Amino acid sequence: MKSNRVYGVIGISSIMANWNADFSGYPKTTYGGVVFGSDKALKYPMKKMWEEQGKKVLYIKSMTVNEGKKGEISIIPRTLGERYEYLFGTPVAKDKGDGREVLTNLFKAIDVKNFGATFAEAGNNIAITGAVQIGQGFNKYDGHSAFEQPILSPFRDPKAAEKDAEKGEAKNSTLGTKILSDEAHYFYSFTVNPMAYSNYVELEVTDGYTDDDFDEFKHVALTSATSFATNSKIGCENEFGMFVETAEDMYMPNLAEYIEFSKGDEKNVIDVKCGDILRNNVAGIKSIEIYYNPFTTTLQGDINDAKMFDIRTLKEV
Repeated sequence: MKSNRVYGVIGISSIMANWNADFSGYPKTTYGGVVFGSDKALKYPMKKMWEEQGKKVLYIKSMTVNEGKKGEISIIPRTLGERYEYLFGTPVAKDKGDGREVLTNLFKAIDVKNFGATFAEAGNNIAITGAVQIGQGFNKYDGHSAFEQPILSPFRDPKAAEKDAEKGEAKNSTLGTKILSDEAHYFYSFTVNPMAYSNYVELEVTDGYTDDDFDEFKHVALTSATSFATNSKIGCENEFGMFVETAEDMYMPNLAEYIEFSKGDEKNVIDVKCGDILRNNVAGIKSIEIYYNPFTTTLQGDINDAKMFDIRTLKEV
């Protein structure tokens, strides 16, 4: 089992895209108007990437065919119990004495192994606090603005067509909108605490959070946003990553608070201002790695002992 903690920051750029919309379709904001992305927005492309790699992912939407009483066929989302059975090939054990089997299976799902789970199905009431905790990602670019982009549909709206016919008009298309951010740069703090699973290791339902588990998380943390190409996310990319590995009993603040973003003359500028914090705790720090895109970004800061990597290739620069 991995013993040391990890603290860090994940940065996501959004250019002519919409990283995390609220129910109005506009980018999420606090009551004070600050644009942010939820942890769920960051975890979702991670889980999709794992799923595409053939790994077991429990908490993700999947569909099943439902046949109604009159023979109607519909496509509906699976319930949590159905998703569990789909992944593990067995229904959720209703006998509370079989809770160990359920726990063992839950830890086989890579998203549960990282982010934990709340599982209340068929007499099982299980809450697992994840080894990986991700905060909210706040936009650090003060030039952000959102706008509506008109979209012409290739299809006729039948209700509107009736009204058009009454007016002697014949419109074949209806107008829709797509809401985008011109530019935003989100920075998320995260922590990794492998000791969160100590009790479950004692119960022998998992081998704990291992170095391999962390490597899986680290890879998707640096690549999944770039790989996740939906209509609204096509302009979203991983642009920054910082990983500070510490001793087991080391505690650090929210490192994203010490990251600043600005526009330079030719490149973006990411200023890492947590050098003092890291130097004051140098005895407990095992390694510091920083990933960024040197083609688009100039990195500033006094992190002298950090290893620098190109986030596009994951190779040291």
